Amino acid sequence: MSLATSLQNVASKVLAKLGGDVTIRTITLSSYNTTTGAVTETTSDTEVKGVLEDVNIREVNELVQAGDKKLIVAAKDLASTPTTVDKVLINSVVHQIIRIQTIEQDNTAITYEIILRA
Repeated sequence: MSLATSLQNVASKVLAKLGGDVTIRTITLSSYNTTTGAVTETTSDTEVKGVLEDVNIREVNELVQAGDKKLIVAAKDLASTPTTVDKVLINSVVHQIIRIQTIEQDNTAITYEIILRA
């Protein structure tokens, strides 16, 4: 077992014990309707455990605002990397994904640090 695989397993176990329930809503854009000008979306929900905290004031910049939240989830628990098109549901509140940072070991994703805005 490689170090990256071991770290993935540890991250998943720790976040399962310490994290709360969150839903990652993956949004896939499909066909464009020329009559209405709308794009058809399909969604897929994945429930995972994640640790949620406020953004530190030192992290505030042009993109990240005071009042944003930081969510850490185990990469092993998701089938694909979240994108800024996707949404996160926490306690029935829909959050927009502002930024995703991947924590890696040997080019293997261990955790995703996701900046959210309600």
